[in-house]
Amino acid sequence: MFESQAGGDSPKDVGRRRRGGACVLVWKGAVSLALAAVFLFPGAALADQLDSGDTAWMLTSTALVLFMTIPGLALFYGGLVRAKNVLSVLMQCFALTGMITIIWILWGYSLAFDTTGMVAGTTNLNSFVGGLGKALLAGVGVDALTGTIPETVFVTFQLTFAIITPALIAGAFAERMKFSAMLLFMAIWSTVVYAPICHMAWSGGGSFFGDRGVLDFAGGTVVHINAGIAALVTAILLGKRKGYPEHPIPPHSLVLTVVGASMLWVGWFGFNAGSALAAGGAAGMAMLVTQVATATAAVSWMLVEWMKHGKPSVLGIVTGAVAGLVAITPASGSVGPMGAIAVGAASGVLCFWGSTMLKQKLGYDDSLDAFGVHGIGGIVGAMLTGVFVSKGLGGLGLAEGTTMASQVWSQFVGVAFTIIYCAVLSFVILKIVDALVGLRVTEEDEDRGLDISLHNEQGYYSDV
Repeated sequence: MFESQAGGDSPKDVGRRRRGGACVLVWKGAVSLALAAVFLFPGAALADQLDSGDTAWMLTSTALVLFMTIPGLALFYGGLVRAKNVLSVLMQCFALTGMITIIWILWGYSLAFDTTGMVAGTTNLNSFVGGLGKALLAGVGVDALTGTIPETVFVTFQLTFAIITPALIAGAFAERMKFSAMLLFMAIWSTVVYAPICHMAWSGGGSFFGDRGVLDFAGGTVVHINAGIAALVTAILLGKRKGYPEHPIPPHSLVLTVVGASMLWVGWFGFNAGSALAAGGAAGMAMLVTQVATATAAVSWMLVEWMKHGKPSVLGIVTGAVAGLVAITPASGSVGPMGAIAVGAASGVLCFWGSTMLKQKLGYDDSLDAFGVHGIGGIVGAMLTGVFVSKGLGGLGLAEGTTMASQVWSQFVGVAFTIIYCAVLSFVILKIVDALVGLRVTEEDEDRGLDISLHNEQGYYSDV
């Protein structure tokens, strides 16, 4: 019907060519704009983008870390106390999980991670604690991102750390602290001790630890030294349990303790590997070194105890494993497998010493060795991070311009600051709580057991 055009092409063919040419021009223009954006505005190419793989890993890690407290730590500690106090320990872990969640959402997350006013290389008030710009999770919506994951996932992941840290302290005052005093102390402590130390370590450029090059991948200072020092101060102020150390106070169920320790071991992969905040090589190495250090510490504790007492104990090997988990925590993003063996061996031996000989020599009653394991293990791990981060020793490598000596000094600054800050404020908070509600239960309540005296329940019932 129509005459052929352009060498026999129909009008329909000509239209297709024109539309195709227009698409090519649009595509070339888009590529040009993208390249221009990369070279002229490099920050635009680095904008946060959601990664479903990273998000899936972080959702899993978050669940694993919560699993460490309930039921992991609850069972680990619950088995170590006497039968008349088992429910009190489980209650403390559950109550802290609820209370700290509320505090974290209302103001804790903001104090820890609000970066308003922070300037890299400048030390000011915002270097030590965040503001209230994110209080009530202001601005944390469905579309908000932290790196490649939703900020809501990051909030929840960090919440699980905020939960387990005060729960660790509970091991020092088990069997003798008032429940009301425990709740009040932990609420204040989480606000004025945990959140600021978290901010100093993990809030980025301008933070007190960050600007000084302190390496703490997953919580050596933030979680373990913090909890261990608070535990020591609490144990000293509360005084010894009735009958300690004249009369032995053995664990009522090592079965529960072993089950709890096993849950801690598994959950710790979320703790350390999850701190990479992505499903990549850093997470893989953190998982590997966590396993290696934990196994080494368990074996080294077992061997030292075997040589000293003639027999290896179940309690010893599981406590050694926890010591290894603690020590590798700050180092898990910095060291390699050989460094992990060294960290594990050192923590197994030194935490054994701290939980037995040091405690006996100084005479304090750290009921479940919260300081001996978490305080000493955290210090050992934090300091050795500065050594085994060296590429020559299989680590990730020191930052440009940093020597091993300067990195060890940075680690010392972080450790020393955490010890002093936590010790002083924990002491002050405990004195305030003592004046308000009293810290310790009565002798009669302690004799009856905290399960009945504080909660009117028993962990075990018998018809006999």
